[in-house]
Amino acid sequence: MKLSRTLSTMLDDPRLFRQYAYVDGKWTHGDGGREEAVIDPATGEVIGHIPWLEADQIRAAVDAAEGAFVHWRALRADERCERLLAWYDLLQANREDLATIMTLEQGKPLPDARGEVEYGASFVRWFAEEGKRTFGETIPSHIPNAALGTIKEPVGIAALITPWNFPLAMITRKAAAAMAAGCPVIVKPAGETPFSALALAELAERAGIPAGIFNVVLGEPAEVSKILCFDDRVKALSFTGSTRVGRLLLEQSANTVKRVSLELGGNAPFIVGPDMDPKEAAFAAVAAKFQTAGQDCLAADRILVHESIHDEFVEHFAERMAALTVGNGLESEIDLGPLIHRQAVEKAAAIVDDALAKGATLVAGDQSLAPGENFFMPTLLTGVTHDMKIWHEESFAPVAGITAYANDDQVIEMANDTEYGLAAYIYTHDIRRIWKIMRALEFGMVSVNSVKMTGPPVPFGGVKHSGLGREGGITGIDEYLETKYYCLGALGSVSGS
Repeated sequence: MKLSRTLSTMLDDPRLFRQYAYVDGKWTHGDGGREEAVIDPATGEVIGHIPWLEADQIRAAVDAAEGAFVHWRALRADERCERLLAWYDLLQANREDLATIMTLEQGKPLPDARGEVEYGASFVRWFAEEGKRTFGETIPSHIPNAALGTIKEPVGIAALITPWNFPLAMITRKAAAAMAAGCPVIVKPAGETPFSALALAELAERAGIPAGIFNVVLGEPAEVSKILCFDDRVKALSFTGSTRVGRLLLEQSANTVKRVSLELGGNAPFIVGPDMDPKEAAFAAVAAKFQTAGQDCLAADRILVHESIHDEFVEHFAERMAALTVGNGLESEIDLGPLIHRQAVEKAAAIVDDALAKGATLVAGDQSLAPGENFFMPTLLTGVTHDMKIWHEESFAPVAGITAYANDDQVIEMANDTEYGLAAYIYTHDIRRIWKIMRALEFGMVSVNSVKMTGPPVPFGGVKHSGLGREGGITGIDEYLETKYYCLGALGSVSGS
């Protein structure tokens, strides 16, 4: 591995580049002395090192959160709101530095990274305000001389385990909701992309977030997650990542009966009706497939096109795909950056090889043109069938598979033929077809004639093996709140059951 120039020299504010964990308001080394290198996936260069904390240091983060919880929950909702809005302002003011950090550790093009900073900051603002609207209810009493109602209270310490594909927004979407509800958080970012999380911690401290409320722990993933899952003081766990790991975390959290929310894998169908303009639909499908180089749980993995426009759609798709530019995300006019590491490239190649061995046709995707070992050129396969890996597995790569279908009933069955149920896309102008397919799809989110579907007001989440709970929207904060019922009887009255 080559050592790059220090990341901090590329920032307007070098203090945003931190190579420590952040516990109880302090920047922390690992007691065991172990460090891990963080690699720029575009160049293979080392951009920094992070400490791996020992088990007692992880527990110290829980201790800190437990101590800070009493005071944080006691603040008025508008007081927590003010601190979160100060954090939001700092995210916006430091957008360029945050985007540079993200591009170097994750690989996505700078314009995409800037967009993620904006997206991530929007959740902080949303939940800062939503925290002031965690209303209880007044219940009409069936008990004589009694008043009944509910109030919302913070659940307690929340552990947040986040992925590498959106290293800033997946933290803010969880943390802002928990903190607005009155909960302290312990963030475990992906080891590939820790510096975005640590920059968030630096800005949270500047925003006046008290020590112990926003902690970032680093270490061996299985060991850290096990400690957090088994600790009864941690009352909520939120995880974004693979379904395999999500199942394991759910199992590990069972003994402490945690509040668990999971945003897991996706295998999104992109359905194109016979009435669509093939070029318009193809260009939209390219956008839905290749966002974040295909490393997105919302990426269109299975593109299902009506047989009457299939050939023309494929032609336009290949044309638009060929115009995408692959390269280092720090360079200008780059559409696709690298995959996160070499293993991701090998998985993408295996999925393509499997499809070709089982009869798919390679329309485009010359890997000899890849500008580096972690890059995978956009690839288009047609004739994709049920028995291929690309049909059932989340590729997390710029590999598009297209399949023709004959009628609405068939495409509904094809779309639902997956264990996943996160997101789906429908492109058609026929309102009857829209309503029929939308209602029949077994997915938590359905986007009609639009690639963009997410944002702060949206209840983001899936069904089946794609997860539990929702993030964002008016329901997102409920993941971190308990409903307490009260019955206020008149003094001297005889209570009943």
